[in-house]
Amino acid sequence: MLLYALGKSLASEEGFEQVKACLTSPLAKFVIWGLLSALLYHLVAGVRHLVMDAGIGETLEGGKLGSKIVIAISAVLIVLAGVWVW
Repeated sequence: MLLYALGKSLASEEGFEQVKACLTSPLAKFVIWGLLSALLYHLVAGVRHLVMDAGIGETLEGGKLGSKIVIAISAVLIVLAGVWVW
């Protein structure tokens, strides 16, 4: 859907205005924020797994601490993404 919107916005000025009007609706902003939230959590959790591959936080206690850190960092980034989108 977003690739279609990108292609349409790059095709002409009228297409850009149509996409701009569509993306200013609250539903579209909520969907974009939801997608960004999922991607941000996935990114932070992926970095955690890379750190664990390096041998840091492989114990049970380290895993629990790592998961709490991932949730905290993700929450901050998701709130910042919400501020940016809205």
